[in-house]
Amino acid sequence: MAEPAYKEIARRKQAQLESDIPQSWRLPPQWIPAGTLSVEESITNTREYDQSDITDIPRRCGLLTSRELEITESWDVKGTLAEIASGRLSSKDTCQAFCKRAAIVHQLTRCLAEPLFGDAMKRAEKLDEHLKTTGKTCGPLHGLPISVKDTFDIEGVDSTTGLAALAFKPTKQNAPLVDLLYSLGAVIVGKTNVPQTVGALDSVKNLFGRTLNPLNRRLTAGGSSGGEAVIVLMRGCMVGMGTDIGGSIRVPAMCEGLYGFKPSVGRVPFGGQESCSVPGRSRASIQAVAGPLARSMDDIDAVMREIVPRSELWGEDCIPGRWAPETSTKSPKFTVGILRSDGRIPPLPPVAKVLEEVAQTLRNTEEVEVVEIPVPPELGECQGVANYLMGIDGGGHMMDLLESTSEELIPWLKDRARRGTPRSLVDLSKLQAKRAHIERQLMKMWTLPGSDKTRRVDAIIHPVAPHPVPEIDRYNAVGYCSSFVLVDYPAGNLPVRKFTEQDLELGKEMDSKTLSSWDKKNRELWNSNTVDRRVYLNSPLSIQVLTPRLHDYDLYYAMDTIDRALKHGKRVPSQL
Repeated sequence: MAEPAYKEIARRKQAQLESDIPQSWRLPPQWIPAGTLSVEESITNTREYDQSDITDIPRRCGLLTSRELEITESWDVKGTLAEIASGRLSSKDTCQAFCKRAAIVHQLTRCLAEPLFGDAMKRAEKLDEHLKTTGKTCGPLHGLPISVKDTFDIEGVDSTTGLAALAFKPTKQNAPLVDLLYSLGAVIVGKTNVPQTVGALDSVKNLFGRTLNPLNRRLTAGGSSGGEAVIVLMRGCMVGMGTDIGGSIRVPAMCEGLYGFKPSVGRVPFGGQESCSVPGRSRASIQAVAGPLARSMDDIDAVMREIVPRSELWGEDCIPGRWAPETSTKSPKFTVGILRSDGRIPPLPPVAKVLEEVAQTLRNTEEVEVVEIPVPPELGECQGVANYLMGIDGGGHMMDLLESTSEELIPWLKDRARRGTPRSLVDLSKLQAKRAHIERQLMKMWTLPGSDKTRRVDAIIHPVAPHPVPEIDRYNAVGYCSSFVLVDYPAGNLPVRKFTEQDLELGKEMDSKTLSSWDKKNRELWNSNTVDRRVYLNSPLSIQVLTPRLHDYDLYYAMDTIDRALKHGKRVPSQL
C-alpha cells in the first residue's frame, strides 16, 4: 500500500524545524536523556520514559554562557524590562539568550512548532537601535521575549494546529494579539506545540510527536497549550500566550506547576487563529479565550496590565477593559469560598487534601474569611452542555483536513473524534437556553446564604482536576475546567506544593460509592491495581481560583493574595 501523504509532510516539517536550530545550539548526544523516543515512537509508546527531572539540563549542558544563564534566570518580567530600558541589558543579548535556551529546551521536550529565532533577533536589533537613537523604549514590554501557541497566526509562518494538511501554508497576516504584543515592544521567539486538532489534553501530534513534561516524562505535559507550559517552565521565554476552551491554559499550567490565567471573553484578542473548524463557529457555540502562562503572579500582572486596557483597539472580539478592581466597595474581609467538587467526580485524596490545606492557611490569614460553597446540582451538567456546543458543526471541516492527507488520529482521539451531524438552529437554541439556566443557578455561589446580595464571595477555590498530574494520555474529567468557560468565569491555576511520600497513602483505597462512569475512570488513577502511585512523587499539586464573570483583575488579586498567604502568611494587601 502507498504511504499516507501525511507521513512525508511530517518528515519535511520536522526537517524544516531542525534546520531552524543553529548547529552551535545543538545538544551533544550525551545530554539527550536515555530512552528518548523518535517522533513516531513517542506518539504510541508511552511507557518507555523514565521519571527523571530534566529541567536542569539547560544550565548544566555547557551551551549557555554564564552571561546567558544570568539573563535567563536572574530577573522576573519587570526586572528584565527595567534592565533593558536602563541600557544595562540589550534587547539583542536578551533575545539571543532566550532563543538559545528555547532551542535547548525543544531538543529535550519537543516544545516548539515554529522557531522564530531569526526574525526575533532582527526585531531585537531594531528595538536596540530605537532606544539608542531616541532614548525611549518602543512600549512597556520593550524587548520582552515571549512565545505564543501555534494556533496564533504570524505572517509568513504556518499555523498547523498539529495537522499535516495545514503544513507549508503560511498565513498572510498576524493575529490581532500578535500585533498588539509587537506594539507593546515584545519579541516573539517561537510558536509552540499543541495536540492534533487542538482537541486533546496531551500535546501530541503526527507532525512533531509528543511534547514531554520535563518534570517527569512519564506524566503528561498537558494540552492544548502544552508547548507553552514547557517553554515557560524551562525559561525559554519569559511569558507564554495560550488559549483555553476546556482547560487548555489551566491544565498545562497544572502539569508544569505554573501560574495560568484564563480571562473572561473579550479581555484579550482571540481572533486570527486556526481552529480546525468552520470560521465563526465560536460565535454560535462557546468562545475560547487567550491568556498568559507564567512563573509568577507578578509576571501575569506585568503583561495583563498592558494588554487588557488596549485590547478593544486591536480585537473585534474585545470589550473595554481596565486592570483595576471592578468595585470600589471594600468588604471588611476578603471572602474565599471552598467548592470541593463538581458533585459527580469526587477528587482523589491528594487533591482533596491540598485544597483543604489551602483553606486552612486562609483561615489563619488575617482579614480573610473562608466559607463553604454547596455544590450546585447544575455544575455537573456543564460538561455535557459544553461538549455539545463545541461540536455543533459536526466536526466536518476538521475531518476533511485529516482525510485530505489520510492522516491517522492520535490514539487519545481515535475513540473520541468522528464526523458528526451539524446541529440545527432549534437544537442550538435549546443548548443556549440550557446554558442560560446553568448561568443563573451558578450565580448563587457568589452571594452568602441569607445575605441581601450585597455581601459577595470574592473568590472561590476549586480543584483544577479531580486527580494529580496523570500519566501520558490518562487525563480525566476536563469538566472541572471547561465548566467555567461555559459560564465565562475568569479562572486560574495556582501551584501550591509538590506531591510527597505522605500523599501516597499506600495500602489505603477509596471505598466510597462510585457516582458515575467518569468517577470510575478517575479512580483508576488512584487504585493500586491500575496505577503505581509513586509515579506522582514530586509532581506539582495546584488549585483553581475563580471569580465572577468579567472580574479579571479581581482574579489576579485573589490569586496573588492566596499565593502570598501560602508562601508568607501575609495579611491581605489593599486592592488600591
